[in-house]
Amino acid sequence: MSSPSKRRDMDVMKLMMSDYAVETINDGLSEFNVEFHGPKESLYEGGVWKIRVELPDAYPYKSPSIGFLNKIFHPNVDELSGSVCLDVINQSWSPMFDLLNVFESFLPQLLLYPNPSDPLNGDAASLMMKDKQQYDQKVKEYCERYAKRENISNNAAEESSDEDISDDENSMDSSDDDVAGKADL
Repeated sequence: MSSPSKRRDMDVMKLMMSDYAVETINDGLSEFNVEFHGPKESLYEGGVWKIRVELPDAYPYKSPSIGFLNKIFHPNVDELSGSVCLDVINQSWSPMFDLLNVFESFLPQLLLYPNPSDPLNGDAASLMMKDKQQYDQKVKEYCERYAKRENISNNAAEESSDEDISDDENSMDSSDDDVAGKADL
């Protein structure tokens, strides 16, 4: 590949042509949201999350920034910002990896095998280590409350316009803290 920008464009197009719903931001290919489904046979099965992806100018030589926009209860995901603590993205990224690796391997592995000894969410890590049954129940509650297709549709509306949301029948139970990982202001 002759330039990082060509590789970035190719990787984004490959992701768009796969089974993932990709929503570009500002009509560019360096910022976009991806609909991500929890892996089968996991506590997160049936959950749907909107994942924010930001590609640096030096991508693929520099790793993408990945964050959950709707809430998820997981030791390695910051509950407020949605930031992900994943070594392969944050520390050992290689240009050999592409965006499909992130969504087909790295994120599913993160959800299948949480690492409570390196937490971004101390409450989730502590609960997982002390009371696995209660942890599992809380994960399922978060999936039921925050990780449904209607939640990610509502998040897009909230991002574009914060006014008149309280009038919406679907958001009666929601509040500002229902959406994790709003873009840095």
